[in-house]
Amino acid sequence: MHSVKELGYIVIEASNLDAWKTFAVDLLGLMPGEQTTHGLALRFDERAHRMLIEAGPADDMAAIGYDCGDDANLDAITAQLRGHGFAVEEGGAELTARRKVRRLLVSRDPDGNRVELYVDLARAATPFHSSLIPSGFVTGSGGAGHAFLPTPARQPMLDFYALLGFRLSDYIQQEIAPGMLVDAAFTHCNPRHHTLAFAALPSPKKMHHFMIEASERVDVGRAYDRVQNAKAPLAMSIGMHPNDLMFSFYVTTPSGFAIELGADGRQILDEDNWQVVTYDCLSTWGHRPMAPGA
Repeated sequence: MHSVKELGYIVIEASNLDAWKTFAVDLLGLMPGEQTTHGLALRFDERAHRMLIEAGPADDMAAIGYDCGDDANLDAITAQLRGHGFAVEEGGAELTARRKVRRLLVSRDPDGNRVELYVDLARAATPFHSSLIPSGFVTGSGGAGHAFLPTPARQPMLDFYALLGFRLSDYIQQEIAPGMLVDAAFTHCNPRHHTLAFAALPSPKKMHHFMIEASERVDVGRAYDRVQNAKAPLAMSIGMHPNDLMFSFYVTTPSGFAIELGADGRQILDEDNWQVVTYDCLSTWGHRPMAPGA
């Protein structure tokens, strides 16, 4: 089975680009990249972008891009998808240039989310630097971060992303309110504990949150202070998850979903001996839901 290499970038359609730039650069410490008529590129590392904020009314995830490594692997993954009845189309020259990749194909997962499969995301012309996150961000073999996707039917999503090479990491099941069970599945395609997670949750957004990982906890703590000082809407306080051991907090973006900023996330380094288990809580401590304005 062929596999994508990493989650390489995420595309957000946003109604307020200025608010996003302030949020991402001044609070989270991301580095602004190229700004065009389409929107704003945001950098986490030496790549030209890891997040693209494009102008539009949706205020939601517009696409996720997955690095396939090389042409042969891209062709094999495309064949896997088509062999199971999923349409895959060429991205076209204009979109390929906008994404700054050499080759791009586009599909849709069972929930209709746009999936962009690519090779060779360009490197930026200048080194990455963030005075607010001096330790930098963890990308490398783990890619840009992870996404948590609410879904009305989890198994079709797991089956689709298995065709992209995603493998189960573990599950979390917790009753968060009387009669409301969160039953989440976490999957990986590289050493990052999970790149995609799925749960059958009601949500007005296509994405519950996107996680960005700093290299040191102190930078997460300082960002937490900045968010609170700016009175940005915290979604959850600092805490830790039992499965990926991420030390993190959640802040609501100008588009209404959350960014999780964390550090010290667990890696799966011994795939052959990894055991899939089920945890009974979403967080071992902290991650308290925050009331609006708190």
